[in-house]
Formats: sequence, structure tokens, C-alpha cells
Amino acid sequence: MHINGFTTNEPYEQSKFVPPCHHILVSRIPEGRSARKQPRLVFLIFICIPVSPGNSRMIILTGRNFALWIDQVVPRWIYHIGQNLIICSDMYLLHIEEKKLMETGFSNWLKVCFVPTKSDAKVVAFRKWLKKYSGGQVDWGNGLLPPTPPREQLMDRYWSHVVNCSSCNGAYKGLNALKVALQVFSVAAVAMVAAAKQGMISVAARNTLAVAAVLWFVASKWLSYFYLQMLPLSCL
Repeated sequence: MHINGFTTNEPYEQSKFVPPCHHILVSRIPEGRSARKQPRLVFLIFICIPVSPGNSRMIILTGRNFALWIDQVVPRWIYHIGQNLIICSDMYLLHIEEKKLMETGFSNWLKVCFVPTKSDAKVVAFRKWLKKYSGGQVDWGNGLLPPTPPREQLMDRYWSHVVNCSSCNGAYKGLNALKVALQVFSVAAVAMVAAAKQGMISVAARNTLAVAAVLWFVASKWLSYFYLQMLPLSCL
């Protein structure tokens, strides 16, 4: 550990902290007994930029050296939904933890943080680095943590990400339009079956319309899952 950061080495993982806010991770996927000329690697660059007391901007870059065709098939917004779920699951915990650290003092962080496992070693190493080279905290001067915002604001992903991401914003608009279209088709199919007089359409056609109406409705509900992941919490 030195002023330029630190590195960690594990059997299938290497990581490097580059001050002030870069974390680089390279993971190697075990191959078992099979031998490959080139190991399969997964790369992650995590950049967490302090913006103001209680607020940071996160930039996550990921990559791998295998199965590159998947990126040509799976749209970026699918990955972003999964990444945002992970971030949101930690958001409230980190917010409360920061409040406790401020109350007890950053030099006493071990009193409020329980880090007993091997996977916590990087957290401990970062805290040691921060204490040694930055006084244990970001120097905001007299900056104080803002009051706890409403849940909708704290957990927001629409205004903080979706509106600024071309992939997620396009998916948000497209999924909403497709969901509405499927619901309209479903209602129209049911109306056609109900309005048709006996003998005007065959039994097979009636059954086909009924099945189509159900499938279109189910499909619209399935799309709603992805659509709701992008909505502001105030709309849920």
C-alpha cells in the first residue's frame, strides 16, 4: 500500500485501487480440466466520484474476452437493469452507514462497520489507505451531510439514470408503446369475439382470437416488469 493505491491478488481475481476513485477488477473463470490457450477473463472498472456530501456519481465499465457475440444480441438496457438492481439494494444501507460514520467519527469506522470475512479485505484496505493519505475522509471543508431525502428520491433510478442513458430511455419509450399496443390488441380481439354473431366466424377463428387476446395480455404484463424497473418510484 502506498500513495498511488494498492493491489490485491486472489486465486481467480486481481484488483487494483487507483486513487482517488478507481477500482479495477479482473476475474478469471475457472476452466476445470479443460485447457485453453487464452483464459476467460471478466473485467470491471468501477469509478465512484464524490460530488458533494452524501452524493457520488458512479460510472461502471464492464467487459470480457469471450462470448462477445452476446453484446450484439442483448441490448445494453438489459444489463443496466441488473446493475441498477444491485446498486439500489445497497443504496439505503450505504446511506445509513454514512450517517453512522459521521456520528462516530471516521477514525472509529470499525466500531460501526462489521467486516469479518475475507471478502471484506478490500474495504479494510481502502479505509486504511484513506486514513493514511486523506485523513479518513473526503475533505469537504465544513460540508455536512444533507437530511435524509424521501425514499423516492434516495432510490430514484429514472431521473438519475434512465433519462440520461440513450439505451434505457429508448427502451423505456419503446416498451411503454408496445405494452399499450398489446393491451389494445387484446381488448380488440375480445371485443371482436363478443360482437361477432353466431355463425359469422368459424369456431376455429373464435378460438384463435381468444387465445391471441390472452397471449397479448400476458405479453403486456411481462413487458411491464422491465418497464416498471425504469419508472420513478413515485409512479409505482
